[in-house]
Amino acid sequence: MAITFTWLGHSAFQMDIDGHKVLVDPFLTGNPLAARKPEEVEAELILLSHAHGDHLGDTIAISQRTGAPVICNADMSYWFQAKNVEAHGQNTGGRGDYGFMTVKFTIAFHSSSFPDGAYGGNPNGFIVTAKESGQKLYFAGDTALFSDMRLIGEEGIDVAFLPIGDFFTMGIDDSIKAINLVQPRFVAPMHYNTFDLIAQDGGAWANRVSSETSATPIVLDPGGSFTVPDNH
Repeated sequence: MAITFTWLGHSAFQMDIDGHKVLVDPFLTGNPLAARKPEEVEAELILLSHAHGDHLGDTIAISQRTGAPVICNADMSYWFQAKNVEAHGQNTGGRGDYGFMTVKFTIAFHSSSFPDGAYGGNPNGFIVTAKESGQKLYFAGDTALFSDMRLIGEEGIDVAFLPIGDFFTMGIDDSIKAINLVQPRFVAPMHYNTFDLIAQDGGAWANRVSSETSATPIVLDPGGSFTVPDNH
């Protein structure tokens, strides 16, 4: 078994983790790059990095349709539970076991509030470990560069998902530094080209990754997929 991921635009991903469907930050409605409609995606679990509308997206509608619980920080979980949406509220540094995978919450330097102004707790990233294949993903969420990414790299990351859009998150220069701290086998860009403020050249970024880091860049068009090869 293995992990296959599909970029749905912005920071939204459809993951197939050893045959199980997982959605990450499913911002589809209102996303000009969205490769799927909310009613077209499936999920057993939904991972949310923080509460901003361009990450929260269609979480409630998808969860209600599919029955997928939401994995998020504790403060966000209270907001979901008040809306009768099942949510598992972890917190920074904690690891949760969800049967076919574990999810460890990492720090992310950003902000977090719901579109209605409710408190969204601290933003997070995730280290997802697939139990069957053993592959590990680092989804950084919306974040600035921080030196403790080196510690995340000590986990042995197969794929890192890093924002490169700048303005709201780290940009291309800091993403190169992040890659050299995390040392993943593969790296995929996110949180770029959705809006003019975060427009970036994915091809130019990939060239820098190839020349300045040891990682292999994976630049997908919205709707494109990549299967992570076995490292054994």
